[in-house]
Amino acid sequence: MREQVEIGRNRSAQRSYVFDDLDIVPSRRTRSSSAVSTAWQLDAYRFELPLLTHPTDAVVSPVTAARVGELGGLGVLNAEGLWARHAETEKVLGEVITRAATDPAEAVAELQRLHAAPVQPALLTEALDRLRAAGATVAARVSPQHARELTPTLLAAGVEVLVVQGTIISAEHVPGDGAQRSSTSEDGPGAGGEPPLDLEDFIEGLDIPVVAGGVGDYRTAMHVMRTGAAGVIVGYGQAAATTTDDVLGIGVPMATALVDAAAARRDYLDETGGRYVHVIADGAMSTSGDIAKAIACGADAVMLGEQLAAAEEAPGGGWYWTPSAAHPSLPRSGITRVPTVAPDLATVLTGPARSGAGTMNLFGALRRAMAKTGYSDLKEFQRVGLSVRR
Repeated sequence: MREQVEIGRNRSAQRSYVFDDLDIVPSRRTRSSSAVSTAWQLDAYRFELPLLTHPTDAVVSPVTAARVGELGGLGVLNAEGLWARHAETEKVLGEVITRAATDPAEAVAELQRLHAAPVQPALLTEALDRLRAAGATVAARVSPQHARELTPTLLAAGVEVLVVQGTIISAEHVPGDGAQRSSTSEDGPGAGGEPPLDLEDFIEGLDIPVVAGGVGDYRTAMHVMRTGAAGVIVGYGQAAATTTDDVLGIGVPMATALVDAAAARRDYLDETGGRYVHVIADGAMSTSGDIAKAIACGADAVMLGEQLAAAEEAPGGGWYWTPSAAHPSLPRSGITRVPTVAPDLATVLTGPARSGAGTMNLFGALRRAMAKTGYSDLKEFQRVGLSVRR
């Protein structure tokens, strides 16, 4: 039973933990980092790095998604982003960046204006064709409210991994008539009178793995697992740019959320007699140490955005935002300047690091953390000891 803390008369709250509250405890054994594997497999797709990119135009273009694939991760293109709406994407991104340099609020308004343009299937297909031509695994993100509409185009374009991601995905949606539906829903552009997405029926009709989220608690994680998802995203991409906690008052203490999702994964594995669902941490990871702690708390892989925006080749030109920045009525992300730490994605992901700040060679650091604690692969490392600082 989780500790309950009294916060006032007749009111208590569960104690939860963020990564800064925890430390990884070394064991009696160490091993060479050359004997450590960070490989991760989602369905039939194997990746040498346990990495998905957060699907933001600030980080992911067809070129950078392909580059992440070359480096061993999975680049996820936003199927509702600028690459799917505007033919001269680099030009419109340049306009956003120019506005951000003088007034970040105006840049958010520009993103809203640009996302008011409709998704053009031909542009989306062209972007995904470029990914496939580069030999990368083709992955794309859709929001719950547009999944039904866009998925046929994505399947026709050869998408191999589908990510259904909103800021918060629920286990049960209550529409205006008061009737409860087991579904996912997030208010957003074009939601209108569309019924919420029945994720179980949706996934059942697909022949490709679906990763869905974000969630922040055991019950919702279990619900999403029961829909047939291959992976569950925990968190909402918390970073310097995200304002979900400021706008909605909603937060996800990531260490506890991951441990709870991992518990749901274990219970679901028992419930189904062996079906394993991957847990993916999205947000609240500033350094390579946080990535190691995310895996230690039970994540199979991490979803990174802000860290990759620090590479000079990122499309955002040193600025970062999440897809929710373009929400037409209630953005939950600003546009934030990210200090450039490396010339390319390779340095950020696999080094060599040129400082000791934990912002470069992110997965080399994960490999070293695993070696220093004596674990040879990610599943083993999920059993590493943890201590609480307070």
